[in-house]
Amino acid sequence: MTVPKQKIALGLQYDGAHFFGWQTQPDQSTVQDCVQKAIWDFIGDPLAPIIRITTAGRTDTGVHALGQVVHFETNTTRPMWSWVRGINNFLPRSVVVTWAKDVGADFDARFSAFERTYAYCLLCSPVRVPLLDQKVGYLMMPPGALLRIDAMQEAATYLIGEHDFTCFRSAQCQSKTPMKTIYQIEIVNHFPKIYFFIRANAFLHHMVRNLIGTLLHIGQKKADPIWVKSLLEGRSRALAPPTFSADGLYLARVAYPDSFQIPEPFLEHGVIPGSLLKSFLSMSGSFSSSKVVN
Repeated sequence: MTVPKQKIALGLQYDGAHFFGWQTQPDQSTVQDCVQKAIWDFIGDPLAPIIRITTAGRTDTGVHALGQVVHFETNTTRPMWSWVRGINNFLPRSVVVTWAKDVGADFDARFSAFERTYAYCLLCSPVRVPLLDQKVGYLMMPPGALLRIDAMQEAATYLIGEHDFTCFRSAQCQSKTPMKTIYQIEIVNHFPKIYFFIRANAFLHHMVRNLIGTLLHIGQKKADPIWVKSLLEGRSRALAPPTFSADGLYLARVAYPDSFQIPEPFLEHGVIPGSLLKSFLSMSGSFSSSKVVN
C-alpha cells in the first residue's frame, strides 16, 4: 500500500558565515544542500526519493537566519518532535531545526508568505572586535565620532511604501519586478551598536545590504536624507553606494496567514537582543513610518 505524501514545514536557524548562501551551487557548501542531506540521512532509507526543500527566502553568502522557514514532502511518517531531533542529529553545529509542523497541501514556504523581516547589527568602533567576527557588520569610526542617526531616520521615511527599488538590487537579481513594498523601518541606537529592522512584503537580491549602505552613507554626512528620493527616481544601481557587508544581516522572521499556524521564531540568545526583535515584530501590521529609538 502506498503511503500518501506528507508536507512538513521546518523552522531553521543558521550561521551563514559557514556557507556560500542558501541555494544549491556546484562544488560549494550551501545551507540548502546541508539541510536536504540531513533530512535524507534521518529518513535512513537508501531507496527513498531525494529530498527537495522549498525555502521562504534564499539568503546570500554570509547572511544568517533566525526565522527561516522551509517545507518538503515525504512518505515517511514520524512524530513532529522526532523530525526536529532526528534532523538535528545530522546537521553541523552551525545549523539547527527549531520546530517541525505538519502542514496542508496548500502551504508553500515561499508563496504563502506575505512579508519578511530582516535585522542588521552594526558595530561602530575604532577597532574590530574579534569575538563578534562575522556576526556583526563593522564600521570603523574614530574615537568620539558619531553617526547622524536622525538623518538616517529621515532618509528611511522616503523608503516606506511601494517603490521601484532598482537602485538597490544587484545585477544578478532574478526577481520579475523591482517593485517591492517596505512597511516599516526602525533604527535602534545602542552605540557603539546600531540595530536596523526592516519589514517588507519581499526583498530584491542584495536589497537590504544596499539599503544599509545608503543609510550609513547619509549617517556619515556624505549626503542629505532627501538624496534617497533621487536614488529611487533614478532607478540605477550605479547611483547608490556600494553593497554593505553581509556579516551583520539576519533573516529574522517570515510571516504567514494565521490559518497556517506557523510557529514564531526563537529569538533569544543571539547577537541582536531578543527583546528588540520581539518589540519590532509586535508592531507588524500595515504601513508604519520609520522611527529611531535611542
